[in-house]
Amino acid sequence: GVAARLSKTPGHSIRQYVNKGLLIPFRTETKRHLFSDTDISRLLSIRKYLDEQGLNIAGVKALYSLIPCWDLKPCSENSRGNCHAYQSSNYLCWEATNKGSECKNIDCRTCNVYLISEPFDDLKSMLKKK
Repeated sequence: GVAARLSKTPGHSIRQYVNKGLLIPFRTETKRHLFSDTDISRLLSIRKYLDEQGLNIAGVKALYSLIPCWDLKPCSENSRGNCHAYQSSNYLCWEATNKGSECKNIDCRTCNVYLISEPFDDLKSMLKKK
């Protein structure tokens, strides 16, 4: 409820974004979702993509899957060869089943790639901020 109010996003939409992998909130033992400030910021960005830029959820997911995580969080060539996020633009890096050694044992919610939450017009502008 709090996340819905802060982001002006209906609860059912937030659940849909979580189910589609756009958000990875913390889950309590009782299966409740807890949203961080980054998650709220990401919700606001998703709303902007949907409402102002005319993307649908699949488009937002495709946009996030194009973020070059291997540049933002440098990884070795060997790790890239084993990583689904590097090999295919169909995967959000935090959803990849096979990950490089640099990413295997980290909490994706704290990764600098997931922490990118503000909307960007194109990948070039996002990379210029790097």
